[in-house]
Amino acid sequence: MKALVYDKNGAARLIDRPMPALHSPQDALVRVTRSAICTSDLHILHGAVPRAKPGVTLGHEFVGQVVQVGSQVKSLAAGDRVAANCITFCGDCWFCRRGYINNCEKGGWELGCRIDGCQAEYVRVPYAEQGLTKIPDGVSDEDALFVGDILSSGYFGAELCEIQPGDTVAVIGAGPVGLCAMECAQLFGAAKVIAVDMDAGRLALAKAQGLCQLAIHPQQEDVEAAVLAYTGGRGADGVVEAAGGTGSFETAWRIARPNGVVALVAMYETDQILPLPSMYGKNLVFKTGGVDAVHCARLLDLIAAGRLRTDFLITHRAPLNDILKGYRIFANKQDGCLKWVNLPYRADLPTYDGEEEG
Repeated sequence: MKALVYDKNGAARLIDRPMPALHSPQDALVRVTRSAICTSDLHILHGAVPRAKPGVTLGHEFVGQVVQVGSQVKSLAAGDRVAANCITFCGDCWFCRRGYINNCEKGGWELGCRIDGCQAEYVRVPYAEQGLTKIPDGVSDEDALFVGDILSSGYFGAELCEIQPGDTVAVIGAGPVGLCAMECAQLFGAAKVIAVDMDAGRLALAKAQGLCQLAIHPQQEDVEAAVLAYTGGRGADGVVEAAGGTGSFETAWRIARPNGVVALVAMYETDQILPLPSMYGKNLVFKTGGVDAVHCARLLDLIAAGRLRTDFLITHRAPLNDILKGYRIFANKQDGCLKWVNLPYRADLPTYDGEEEG
């Protein structure tokens, strides 16, 4: 089968790999019908994820069809359409029993990082009963594609903000996670959402999709002043930091109102500074963590009910043959790219080798 493999030089190659096989009675083998490129994949290529193993097949964001299950997997069967959780967790350790699946003693971010991931034709999923969720009838593969990562991350950020009906929530970063956080903030009862981003096109999309009421471009106006003016001088009740860029952490705490919540769901490539003297007296609550994808079934039900949607995230689609082109376009945000979706590999088409096109 074809698989995109990360090498120790920070590059990736689409090569032939053996078909995966079950390693445990708790595993499932899944034929990948859709996968996506994530910013976390770029972090691996940039050397910002020390736990990532050279030689691993990249990718953790996918949906597919179950091909085979281990003897201990009772809730899934061959033929089931499933959405994947980007976090591998056993469901039974001290942390899992308390809902802290990111800290599973036997898992964590494994797929596409320490074990072979989904940017391939097939993938083995450990702890399949925890890591895979059946897709309801009427929900398409693409509708379900972002449930286990991007949508879960946005939901997590909104959830951390402890939103009360009528609140004003600011979201820094109008990328895929930020857009989902805006949508979920409204689901939790926010009356007003403020979007902050350096990309005018993404801000325009957020407005057009009804995800925010105010869009702020930091190069065109002072973010802190604009938020204070919009909130009667108080600041945002909750702030979701989903950008992870230069200065975005400082912006997050500056635009939060006193006694507000700042939720940090961005993945930073450098250490951030917590300037306690400068923020003294604001009495802020900071919450942080990776995607807490414990609500996949709930999110799929919300999608099925029409309460959430993610179709606006998909800007590019192509067979797995073109995944290296996808990485280039996604990394550079070319052609308005928000999410690049990989369709199944096609043996009848050429494979893009990473060379610039003439």
